[in-house]
Amino acid sequence: MRSGKLCVFAEDESHLLWGDTVGYVWGNRNERTEINIKNERERQTYYGAIDFYSREFLVRAYDRADSAGTVSFLKYLRNKRKNSKILIIWDMASYHRYAEMKKYLEEINRGLDEKDRKITCIFFEPDAPEQNPVEDIWLKGKNFLRKHFYENKTFAQVKKCFFNFLSGQFFNFDKLNGMLHNSFRDAILHLHLWLNYLKKSH
Repeated sequence: MRSGKLCVFAEDESHLLWGDTVGYVWGNRNERTEINIKNERERQTYYGAIDFYSREFLVRAYDRADSAGTVSFLKYLRNKRKNSKILIIWDMASYHRYAEMKKYLEEINRGLDEKDRKITCIFFEPDAPEQNPVEDIWLKGKNFLRKHFYENKTFAQVKKCFFNFLSGQFFNFDKLNGMLHNSFRDAILHLHLWLNYLKKSH
């Protein structure tokens, strides 16, 4: 990973709602009062990925999470890491595996040995969002919104605040630090085998 020949990302999607901007103020008798901003039906989808080595978080906004958005985001990651192969670790959502996504991987990796593939995707365990450090990053972003809810009076301001807080930020926390060392069983075993294969091939 240090050579730049391989970039490893954990990836996830998040749906930002007006309800995520709930905050607190002090009301009568020093009681904490919850404040909701109106128009809770407003919604914005984000794709995000954390680079395991640099710890940089890359994020983009989309109308929805689907195969087209997934392909678009992977193209964005490739553009950001032009001289590297990419390994993605993510959940088993259908739009990570089928339709346009499957076609895209077949096209860019056609005729290539495993060690030469431009993008390789492996999965976290089923129904285990706690394994993905990007879940923690989304929570950090939404907590930031809650602390600053009074600054954002429109959903456009909420989206801008969320994006600006997360985009290009560098994160360092326990789950991310431990991810390549334990508790990820099959996915990480696959990763180690693949990295060792690459090392022996060069």
